[in-house]
Formats: sequence, structure tokens, C-alpha cells
Amino acid sequence: MTQTSRRDFLKLSGGTLGAAMLPFLKAIPAHAASGEVLVAVTGQTINSLDLHRTGTNRASYQVAVNCYDRLVSFGTKPAPGGGLSYDYSVIEPELAESWTISDDGLTMTFKLKPDATFWDGSKVTAADVKWSFDRAVSVGGFPTVQMKAGGLQRPEQFVAVDAETFVIRLDRPSKLTLPDLAVPVPFIINSAVAKANATEADPWAMEYLHTTPAGSGAYKVAAWQQGQQLVYERNDAWVGGPLPAYKRVVLREVPSPATRRALIERGDVQMSFNIPNKDAAELSAKEGVTVYSTPIENCIHCLCPNTAFEPFRDANVRKALAYAIPYEAIFQTAAYGRGAPMWGGPAEIADTAWPRRSPYMTDMAKAKEHMAASGFASGFEVPLSISLGLADWMEPTALLLQESFGELGIRTEIEKIPGANWRTAALVEKRLPLHLENFGGWLNTPDYYFFWAYKEGHLFNSSNYRNEEVERLVDESLHMAMDDPAYAPKIKRLFEIAFEDLPRIPLWQPALNVAMNGAAGYEFWFHRQLDVRPLEKATS
Repeated sequence: MTQTSRRDFLKLSGGTLGAAMLPFLKAIPAHAASGEVLVAVTGQTINSLDLHRTGTNRASYQVAVNCYDRLVSFGTKPAPGGGLSYDYSVIEPELAESWTISDDGLTMTFKLKPDATFWDGSKVTAADVKWSFDRAVSVGGFPTVQMKAGGLQRPEQFVAVDAETFVIRLDRPSKLTLPDLAVPVPFIINSAVAKANATEADPWAMEYLHTTPAGSGAYKVAAWQQGQQLVYERNDAWVGGPLPAYKRVVLREVPSPATRRALIERGDVQMSFNIPNKDAAELSAKEGVTVYSTPIENCIHCLCPNTAFEPFRDANVRKALAYAIPYEAIFQTAAYGRGAPMWGGPAEIADTAWPRRSPYMTDMAKAKEHMAASGFASGFEVPLSISLGLADWMEPTALLLQESFGELGIRTEIEKIPGANWRTAALVEKRLPLHLENFGGWLNTPDYYFFWAYKEGHLFNSSNYRNEEVERLVDESLHMAMDDPAYAPKIKRLFEIAFEDLPRIPLWQPALNVAMNGAAGYEFWFHRQLDVRPLEKATS
């Protein structure tokens, strides 16, 4: 029997979907393959089931997406290169059935779906939403800064008016507040369960929720063996969206890219998530395998010289690195030409498009000039750190960098850090002198990227960079409407400073690659993690 998948429906509709059509589209998979099991493989390790926990890695974010609900979500649109993508311009209900925003933009009122329940059958209330938001703004680290980006900073801003009415009171209107409610961080926790497992030393039940989610989302965690697999089991009472097609989804951690490739080629698994660029290029020609390569919005692969270490406080050293990088060789060797180059751009900044090419390009003569003008003309030794969890692109990149930097007298030893430890070393402790990084901004504006990657102390500023003008410009532009006449000049100035100071040296904008064999319905998300909810059995 032939089924109409989300992808096929988009083709039939010419890629144009009205608001009334989208719910019908999303409901199609509900009857497609009930009771079936999907098996997916990934090379990444999930190290926690609680996104709010300090040190939780990016691979773990998917648990918040699949097991918890947020008040709202993003819509769906066709993706560049085929398949589907989230739509940043469309906000849809998830736990909230409706919302209103006051004329002054300072008060947001959400009405919760009256039939929303947690996995234990208890009603989802506004008190649960408030407790969850209070937690997110109070635990510190990444979740608290992410909430702050949307103007959500203090528990006093959140009010549970009654069981089904939740109010947010803002200090100022912000273009980022509503989209910020659709990212993985502000997920809604069963507060009664959490409180029952909290302690005086652990008031937010971090230890309990680390291993035992308590949500209302589309899937429960049936089993988790860290480093081996995570098993999702469908929540048949979910009201946050259409019921998923698969009753169970088994996500297996398979470190070897070669093994993952063999499994998807043979059809032993239905999905291989985040595959290397080389495999994406070669599997695209295989019969029965569908490969999606989606450019990651607001994401750049970078080389990061850590300004807490003496050689990299010298601007001439940073510029010497930028001119010594063999950009094209790296792009072809590590990315297989997938994504977009981020070097060789014009010196003049004429618009606010982001990501954008830096004005640097491979020029060893200029690199040597800057090195000679630095305080380290004779060179130095430094580790060049990479994550084993991202070795498919980081290792070939590091090898080419090592060779080029050697010509400047910069002697590097490649340090390979286990993927489960990478976030702590690079982002939390910020202790890596020279390293590769790949931050992607969740909210699709340049000021948001700078908020995370260029402000002192913020998680993805792994270079320990501080610039007083950058601090001010980010604060001024973050909540400003993009059509405000003052917005563009501030953003252009941020670009100028970034390319002059070079705490992050752009390499390329990557693509996220996913291979499927026997499954359909994959949807790309900005958080670069697997949303299993829309997956369905492939049509034949």
C-alpha cells in the first residue's frame, strides 16, 4: 500500500502550506505504522537525561525534545536540499493551546491545554510550568543564560494564575522571547515528582532527573544504558501534537562510522544520524538509501585561540593563524565540499547577513609577516584539541592545521578528548589553549550568536574573549527589533570587531547529514539533535 509521507505531501502541495493545512500534514503519520519499532544509530554519547544539569552534552538535548513538552514549538517547512526543516518564522502550540501578548509587549498570557497530562496521569498545570521555569532561570550555566537571552531571568516574572493560565512578565519587549520558549531548555517537568525526589542539597532534583525523566512528552524513556543505547516508548496520551507513528524508537550508540555505514547500507537500521560528510557523499548514490544534508543555520565551524593563554593574547599571532589556515584543503578533505565556505569574503561589511565569510584567506606570506611582528616570532608549542565525538571533521582539519602552523614555528600536538568530556573541557572549564569548535545559535539572529560566543563568561565563548564594545553592542541589539534603524549599524560594527580581534576564526558553515533506509519523515532542527516524533515508515 502506498502512503503519503510528510515529504511527499510537501511535494504534492508545491512546497506551500497554509496554517490550516499543517495540522493535517502532521497527523498523517499517526496511522502510518502504529506498533512498529524504528532503530537508529548515532556516534554520539548521551551523558544525561536532564538538559539543565551542568555538563550535560549536546547529544543529550534530544531527551528534552522527545520526552518533555514546551509551551510552544516551531512550524515545519521544506528544507534546502530536500526533506523538512523547522520554520523559525512560525510558532505553533504545544502545551499551550493559545496565548496573547499585551500591547506594550510586556505581558504574555498562556492558556494550557486542559487535557494535557504527565506520564503518571496527573494534570499538567500552570504551577508545573512555573516550577520548571523557576528551575531553568535558577540552576545557572547554560539553561539560565539561554532563558536570559529571551528576557526570562527571575522566578518573579512567572505567575501561575490558575491551573490552566500561566503569565510571563517581561522587563522589556524582545524579539527573542516567544522563539526562546520553543527551544529545548524551557521544558515542563512534573513538579510533584521532582519535589518528591529533591533534597535540601539538591532542591531542583538534579540527581533524580539525571536518570529518570518526569515529563508529558511524546515519548518516555523505557531504558538507558549510557554509552550503549536509549530506548524511547511512545506516550499514547500525548496531546502536544499528533501521535507519533512508532511505538518504540531504539537509539544505539555506535562509535565506528564504518559500522554505522554498514548497518544503514544493509537496512539493518532505519536511520543513521549525523553521518560523516564522506559517507553522506557516497551513500547519496546508494539505492534504497536517502541522504539529507541540511545547512545548519547560524552555525560555523571555527578554530578558537584561547585568549587566557599568553601567545593568543597577541593579535598578530591570531592573525598569523588566520592567514596560515589551508581553508580550501580543509573544506574538501573534512567537509567533502558540503556546507558553505566561511573565508575569503569582502573587507567591506555592507549588510547584516550571517553567517558571513571572514576577509581572511590562505596567504602564508602574510601569516609569516604577522608572526614576525608578534612577540612570538620564534614560535611556540601548544596542544591543538579536538573532540573524539566529532573526529570525522575535527581530526582531518587538525592534521592540516598542524602542518601549516608548523611553517610558522608553531608546534602542535593533537590532543584527542573523549566526546563525553569535551563540553566540560572546552566550554565549561574553558581550559583548552587552541581548539576546534562548532557553536550554532538556536535563535536565528546574528546578535544571538554573538550573545553566546563573544560575551565574557558565556558558555560558547571558549576563547575567554572580552571586548567592552562587544559587551555593550550585544546588550543593546539582542532584544531590538531587526527593522529598528539602529539595529544594522550595531550588527555591522560587531562583525568588524569580530574579524579584527579574531577570538574565533571561521572555517566553514557545516551541514547536518542523516541517512535513512526504510523510514521517512525526518525533520531538521536548529539544535542538531534527533526529533523522533515525526518519523514514519517509508512508503513503497
